[in-house]
Amino acid sequence: MFCTFKKFRNHNFILLFCSIFLVSLFIFSPSIEAQRDEATVAGIWTFDDGSANDTSNQSLNGVVVGKPKAEKGIVNDALRFNGTSDGIQIPDSNRINTGGPFPKRTVAAYFNCDDVNKNQKQVIFEEGGRTRGLVVYVFDGKIYGGAWNRAEYNWQGEWLSTDIKSKNWYHVAVVIRDAAGKVEKDKFELWLDGKLIDTADGGQLHAHGDNNGIGFVNQNVVYHDDGGAGTNIDWFGGLIDEVVIYSSSFTEKEILELTEALTVEPQGKFTTTWAKLKEHRSLH
Repeated sequence: MFCTFKKFRNHNFILLFCSIFLVSLFIFSPSIEAQRDEATVAGIWTFDDGSANDTSNQSLNGVVVGKPKAEKGIVNDALRFNGTSDGIQIPDSNRINTGGPFPKRTVAAYFNCDDVNKNQKQVIFEEGGRTRGLVVYVFDGKIYGGAWNRAEYNWQGEWLSTDIKSKNWYHVAVVIRDAAGKVEKDKFELWLDGKLIDTADGGQLHAHGDNNGIGFVNQNVVYHDDGGAGTNIDWFGGLIDEVVIYSSSFTEKEILELTEALTVEPQGKFTTTWAKLKEHRSLH
């Protein structure tokens, strides 16, 4: 009888141990990394070491313009841009601008703008030029996401926007979703803090040779008012963190994972940022 009880107790202990082990794997496994299609990554700039180095497998290191400073960001360090002369030049890449066409695109970043009502556009990210391209910028109390392809199939462009406040952290994402070489309904999207803000007609991006930039217009964009021609203009003032570009259309879950826990970065960090984001906002 005692032996039977002992075997029963040992059996239960083994089952309990296995259950705990499986639960721990579920909780701590890098699910974010597994769900993103890393084969489509174009570049990731975390700014954690104060540089503009690309931490993806593309090694698309940026060239620093001016003297952006490393400061504490949403995830480790971010870069502070002075609004007048600081930016990052992103080299040409067949995954961003010189290849294509691109029926799918996701661009996302954290940002904290010093003055959203400043009487000029403040560019967070831009790729392309006056004929084809994509841009994310702040202007007149709003965050804008725009895209256009004015050759090939004559997509004149769409610019979606929503209200934001100064000195607050936000996460913005723009998505071209499964587009084709023609203008179709609901192919371009703007997301803020993991929520779909709006959709618009859109299509795929063809190759676009003008230079790419973070924190300023490196070379030519198109804004909602048709401005944006020029180089080294429309500098961003504030913090930018965790810029990612993929040639795939992120799902709602993948975008939420960017906003709540961001990515499992190359260093293997796990950071819950959503609580930090809400905590920061409550102070303003």
